Amino acid sequence: MREFDMDELETIVITFDDGEEGEFYVLEQARIMETNYYLVAPADEEETDSDELECNILKENTDEKDSDYGMYEFVEDEKELAALSVIFDELLED
Repeated sequence: MREFDMDELETIVITFDDGEEGEFYVLEQARIMETNYYLVAPADEEETDSDELECNILKENTDEKDSDYGMYEFVEDEKELAALSVIFDELLED
């Protein structure tokens, strides 16, 4: 499994529906069928000695763009999440 230097990773800031913001490290990205997907981990979590990070997959919504950046949503569909997990697992192993 790949090790990450968190100081060198890009981040994405997400504004949630309630107005709260969250910053996420971008661990990996993939473009699949004209859609960008990002494997991310919360940037505000304390680093631990554990080898496991709580990760999420974000999907860029190209239909809803603000002036500078795309809009992102968490992938929640079980089938889509399972397929993307396999792809990101393979990318991380390379």
